[in-house]
Amino acid sequence: MGNADLLALIQDHGLLLMAPLALVEGPIVSVLGGYLAGRGLMSLSGLLVVVVLADLLGDALLYGVGRQGGRLLPARLRERLIARNARLQERLKREIEDHGTRLLVIGKLTHGAGFAVLMAAGAARYPFWRFLLVNLLATLVKSGALVALGWWMGDQWQHAELWLDRTIVLVVALALLGFGLWLHCGREGRA
Repeated sequence: MGNADLLALIQDHGLLLMAPLALVEGPIVSVLGGYLAGRGLMSLSGLLVVVVLADLLGDALLYGVGRQGGRLLPARLRERLIARNARLQERLKREIEDHGTRLLVIGKLTHGAGFAVLMAAGAARYPFWRFLLVNLLATLVKSGALVALGWWMGDQWQHAELWLDRTIVLVVALALLGFGLWLHCGREGRA
């Protein structure tokens, strides 16, 4: 589905269609919604409620997958993500227990690496209500910024997808570099 098709669907069906789309493809749908709200085609307050709730629902689902130990994942994916990385998982669980709020905010704002942090929070049994509160606060900032970007970009909102993709690649690369340094420093500390 192209951006023009997505735009036509949302103009025709409004916030009712925006909710599931925001759950699946939150960032670009938030930008598109900001564009539509800026043109008076959608309620700004309704849009913000929808994109924030969709984002929180997605986070809660990933938390649940982590809490269930990956039992909700297909066997092959579970093997790749969980069974092969047991030592790394234990370290990430300890970090979540010690620095959960900070890691959740960083994971939320980096977008690309966030799913691992959200699942690790569930696996570490991070308190669910605290998890929701931290993610709500980070989501308000992230979703608000994406909606504002769409409003500001106007008719050029489609270019936001390219910017978002590049930004996500950069942030994920920096997160992986930071994670590699974190692992390296941890090994040196044990030696």
